[in-house]
Amino acid sequence: MDPTQAQAPAGGWFHSLSLPGGETTAGVKPAEVLRTEAEVVFKHPVAGKRVLDIGAWDGFFAFEAERRGAAEVLATDHFCWSGEGWGTKAGFDYAHRRLGSRVMSLDIDVPQIAPETTGVHDVVLFLGVLYHVKDPLQALERAASVAGELLVVETCTALDVLPWPTMRYYEGRELGDDPTNFWAPNRRCLAAMARDLGFKRIEMTGHPVTKPHWRAPELYWKHNRVFMHAWR
Repeated sequence: MDPTQAQAPAGGWFHSLSLPGGETTAGVKPAEVLRTEAEVVFKHPVAGKRVLDIGAWDGFFAFEAERRGAAEVLATDHFCWSGEGWGTKAGFDYAHRRLGSRVMSLDIDVPQIAPETTGVHDVVLFLGVLYHVKDPLQALERAASVAGELLVVETCTALDVLPWPTMRYYEGRELGDDPTNFWAPNRRCLAAMARDLGFKRIEMTGHPVTKPHWRAPELYWKHNRVFMHAWR
């Protein structure tokens, strides 16, 4: 093992993180992909904002929001920290200690997200979560309920060629060989749901990684991904 690599927690690392002293984590998602995604996620500055990261996993985007000057950051997860996902919270906790981070954390499932449980935040990140839930509209509604200004969603999409809002259901392991992947909306559907949840201005950005998909090359071409910034 490379002495500069952090020992993998149970379940392994998902995010490739850079920690003090040159230490790194060998995550499934490469550091260069995360850095490129962060430029899209945070294209509208979060300095001075209260940020909520729903589905934080190892915490890359929560820690990045803190690094970029967010006044307060709350990282939440359940699926990957103590639920049916293959991760645990050990990676987040280790990175939190090594970074000397002030990011707060809360183990809470998406259906329980509400102003009463997490508070309302200026910016809410909902990245890589939507296709893992069985009721995507309800999940988006939960995220929207705590977004005071801006909601940032990242998801895989399908059927973007169709001229009306629609969503595709994936049976079994059809999407990414993962039985916890269920739905992929097209961009029109994602925007329509956001408008119905009270967002007035919507900005769509295609995934910036144009080389073959970081996990499996064939997935990049079959399943597009998009970032949506939606403002009240």
